[in-house]
Amino acid sequence: MTTTAAFIGLGVMGYPMAGHLAKAGILVKVWNRSSEKAEKWAAEYSGTACETISEAVRNADFVMTCVGADKDLLAVYEGPEGIIENAPRGTTLIDHTTASAGIAEQLSAIAAKAGQSFIDAPVSGGQQGAENGQLTIMCGGEQADYDKAAPVMEHYARAINLMGPAGSGQKTKMVNQIAIAGLIQGLSEALHFAEQADLDIRKVVDVISKGAAQSWQMENRSATMADGKFDYGFAVDWMRKDLGICLQEANRNGATLPVTALVDQFYGDVQKMGGNRWDTSSLIHRLRKK
Repeated sequence: MTTTAAFIGLGVMGYPMAGHLAKAGILVKVWNRSSEKAEKWAAEYSGTACETISEAVRNADFVMTCVGADKDLLAVYEGPEGIIENAPRGTTLIDHTTASAGIAEQLSAIAAKAGQSFIDAPVSGGQQGAENGQLTIMCGGEQADYDKAAPVMEHYARAINLMGPAGSGQKTKMVNQIAIAGLIQGLSEALHFAEQADLDIRKVVDVISKGAAQSWQMENRSATMADGKFDYGFAVDWMRKDLGICLQEANRNGATLPVTALVDQFYGDVQKMGGNRWDTSSLIHRLRKK
């Protein structure tokens, strides 16, 4: 029997992720807030654009969501036209949005009452990872539900792990963003120091990347940072949203995040410079303007 899936939210991540499902032979129905995007997707892939969420999720084995934030999740999951009201009992709901752990726990409980299962499954790897089907997915939920969902998510992932009960995927994504924030700031300061010391950044990176300073950010972003080009992925606005979630969760669980709080403020400075849509490596631009 052919697997059926609904994909709700066709942004820079969701659009190619849904495409991988269609290319794998899954019967995919899509819905997007702007219907033009859904129609464009349906013209590019073998799938169906739907005018309503209820139409998209009806009879679906799996429903994937990838939207903006907590409020957007509530808008698509709840209400008479929402996912939970219209998806069948037994449907597996998979949320790829980066959101709070609290909303994941809330939606999991609501879905369970409707006879559906819920997996919070935020992703890492950015637009490039989504397009190449090479995302890392960190999941929260029950083992049996994860075992059912993982083979479907494998169509756009290179690594998938169950981290614990509902909300654990979101908490793991927070760990990811906390680590990245400090790393990018450190790399920005290092490259800025090299510039001020009249060193050739590319030569410096070539040397230090062979040792303990090496990182994905250094390998993939140091050259574009040196050139002042910041249109290579995850936007500052999105990072600030994510860091806000991290800091809220830290207030809840008692974690101390002084560097994360500081870097969040630095991204605020970048926004004031007009860099809302620049990628996260633009922290170096703030130092150059000092």
